[in-house]
Amino acid sequence: MSIIPRSALLCAALQAVLSSQAQCDRWQQWIEVDLSVDLDVRTHRFTGHERLVYHNLSPDTLNELWFHLYFNAFRPGSEMDTRSRTIADPDPRVGARIAALGPDDQGELRCTAGSQDGRPVQVEHMGTAMRLRPAAPIPPGARSTIELDFAGQVPVQVRRSGRNNAEGVAYSMTQWYPKVAAYDDRGWHAGPYVGREFYGEWGDHTLRITIDSAYTVAATGVLQDPAAIGHGYAAPDPARAGRAARNTWVFRADSVHDVAWAADPDYVQLTAQVPDGPLLRCFFQDDPELRPVWEQLPGYMIRSFEYMNAHFGRYPWPEYSFVQGGDGGMEYPMMTLITGKRKLGSLVGVSVHESVHSWYYGVLASDEGHYAWMDEGFTEFASARVMQHLFGGEKDPHAGGYEGYRMLLSLPDNEPMTVHADHFITNRAYGITAYSKGEMVLHQLGAVIGERTVEQGLRRLYDKCRFRHPRPVDVERSMEQVSGVELDWYFDEWINTTRVLDLAVDSAMAEGEGTVVVLRRVGEMLMPVDIRVTARDGRMVHVHVPLSLMRGHKPAGSEAYTFAVGRPWSWPEHTHRVLVDLPFKDVLNVELLTAGRMADMDATNDSWAPSTPPEEVPQKRKGKR
Repeated sequence: MSIIPRSALLCAALQAVLSSQAQCDRWQQWIEVDLSVDLDVRTHRFTGHERLVYHNLSPDTLNELWFHLYFNAFRPGSEMDTRSRTIADPDPRVGARIAALGPDDQGELRCTAGSQDGRPVQVEHMGTAMRLRPAAPIPPGARSTIELDFAGQVPVQVRRSGRNNAEGVAYSMTQWYPKVAAYDDRGWHAGPYVGREFYGEWGDHTLRITIDSAYTVAATGVLQDPAAIGHGYAAPDPARAGRAARNTWVFRADSVHDVAWAADPDYVQLTAQVPDGPLLRCFFQDDPELRPVWEQLPGYMIRSFEYMNAHFGRYPWPEYSFVQGGDGGMEYPMMTLITGKRKLGSLVGVSVHESVHSWYYGVLASDEGHYAWMDEGFTEFASARVMQHLFGGEKDPHAGGYEGYRMLLSLPDNEPMTVHADHFITNRAYGITAYSKGEMVLHQLGAVIGERTVEQGLRRLYDKCRFRHPRPVDVERSMEQVSGVELDWYFDEWINTTRVLDLAVDSAMAEGEGTVVVLRRVGEMLMPVDIRVTARDGRMVHVHVPLSLMRGHKPAGSEAYTFAVGRPWSWPEHTHRVLVDLPFKDVLNVELLTAGRMADMDATNDSWAPSTPPEEVPQKRKGKR
């Protein structure tokens, strides 16, 4: 029940510099961050200091470092403002609100001084990014200490971050400090912030927040001196009690890639312990309308964490907080900000989704610019399972993913999953692609290798790639290693193209003592398929028809039903003959097992039944085919 020690992470990362043979063993950087911030609640301005120890575990000499300055997005004329006012379907929470912000309501973040190992450095501000030119290059294997003084203004809450949100929460402090950009084998990732999501470096973080003592603070990490603070973290120490006008809160978070916090004078706190898991904290405004609903949340979240730990991998940090704030729901390491004025089902739903992100955004942390579906889609997949566990019901929990994908195909702006999240033509297409299609592509893999095998692959991915920024190839390799089949074709087709899947049963006929079923690929998307042949006496015969590119077939025992394995379908052929061990005269119908399992776009051609009684159908003469 502990995170990977920093020494082990550093050792693994150094070893990966020399060899990248194993899954997810690409090199990656490591940071140690000490952040101090002082917020004036009267002016909404803040000053801060950041001490960043940067470990260059790459094979490259670094002649520059890049940082994110996210708060500068909330200024008229920013790229986020321009994007929102020019995209066809702007996020209604943003719209033209940034353009209308006055000087006292805008966001601001600037570095006022900087040094590297005690020597002054130059910084260049570029909107939501900043380039730092070190006094001396940082060679491979070296570490360097960067110190930055910074100052800024908290904007009126527009999107995720800010003050005085729609529910009256005072401060949602997310994306608020100079955050070093990720650096990998593709170079720096310091793109402008236009409202999408994130990619960062792991490290150990200490966060010191100085604020008016009337405010309760929730943050990434574990509070280091709860007795001195009180505010629901612990009973105040009488020997240290006083009426200080301001408190300094110190939080510690190891192996995280971001830190966030929220503050409000009306927060109350509830806690609950997950058995053999984290301590859960709930922060919400002390409102008689909110309390009856929020008081029920911990019980559901205990069950959610227990389910995720059992089925998807163990949550590695000691605490997790559900915090009223923000503008909907957004995940951060060890916490989420969610709007709180919800009915119970909505509050549980958003809390499940955002906390499940801890497994994908938090522990795996793929590049969400390039692979948003690996976070959102996988989170949707796991959340659907959790919600069914919590509330029951017979409905397929993944039906929504297929419904969303079908809607996507009806849009003129359907684009491949490889498009960068920032550059989708519409917000609608981005959202459906990342969430619904991402979930569908993962769930549909069960039709290829078996649902049980997919679950094994997800656990392998989590175990092998935790704290390693996995990419699509790592998902592919995990699934190949547990299934024993090749899957590059699957990920190539579904991620890189917008081809459509449509398989059909053309016909069936007698052949010898059995039946031949003729299948047709109508759409251009390649897929294997399972067929079910039902006899007139109720017997069922299942046949798995693998694709030739698989170089194998789904493992035995990977489905709830027993299946025979048919001759592989050669991928260049649009039709394929499948021999079924059932006399043709006994066949009642033939159907493709696509419903709820595959994104087959025309269900009308997925089944076949004889048009005349079998005794009247002439037997096919034996001979050449």
